[in-house]
Amino acid sequence: MTKDHAYLYLGSVSEARRQNELALWRASHLENISCKQAIEEAIRRGFDGMHLSHDCARGVIEDFGFKRVGWVLAATLQQKQYDGRFSPQNKTWAASTFIPPSDRNYEFSVESHPAVLDGFVSAFREAQAELNLFNSSHCNDMTGQELEGKVLVMSPFTLKESYWAPENQLWLATGGFGCAPSAAGRAVYATCLGDGERTRWNRSDFIGILKEEHLPDWARESLEQIRQEDPAESAGMTTPSM
Repeated sequence: MTKDHAYLYLGSVSEARRQNELALWRASHLENISCKQAIEEAIRRGFDGMHLSHDCARGVIEDFGFKRVGWVLAATLQQKQYDGRFSPQNKTWAASTFIPPSDRNYEFSVESHPAVLDGFVSAFREAQAELNLFNSSHCNDMTGQELEGKVLVMSPFTLKESYWAPENQLWLATGGFGCAPSAAGRAVYATCLGDGERTRWNRSDFIGILKEEHLPDWARESLEQIRQEDPAESAGMTTPSM
């Protein structure tokens, strides 16, 4: 579990205008620029001309958090997608994060040498992997799928970083218009398999339907408990294989 950091605005500047949230967007944009500068300084200090220090990314993550560092790195690689000095694995990772198009994204694009920056990206991904969070590789695509009764994986971007733990990512969808693939509504009502919390989310807050082979024993036990305690809620509930 990690600590919380400055708010990361995930929308575009045009969306911020529509929502009257320009102040939030500006503050987040400035923090993105500061993060970019911190990455460049960490690389400058951590690269000895041949190798990048193995813990080069740690200090930046501590100062800015996984969300923002990942956001800045993903945006950078998306802007430099044609540069062959970035590994295919890191390019694929970067492409999985939607960064709203903007003519100001270049302002937080990291300008360190691409080959060295690629090593920093790999180090960042290794540090995040140590948190053992669920990601898209653990999921089936939600597109066109009915979600009610399915175990869904919450996007880490939805959660505060202080709640970044696998048990906070798994939710049983119990209803809401957002469960239907063609409905206009977005609401998905769900129960957390980690602590039993019940609340409303949007369909877009989840990254997919958990694959059966990745369902932990503790989550399976939680599903059984829900069936026993609330048969009405579990009506139509399936395990991921179904």
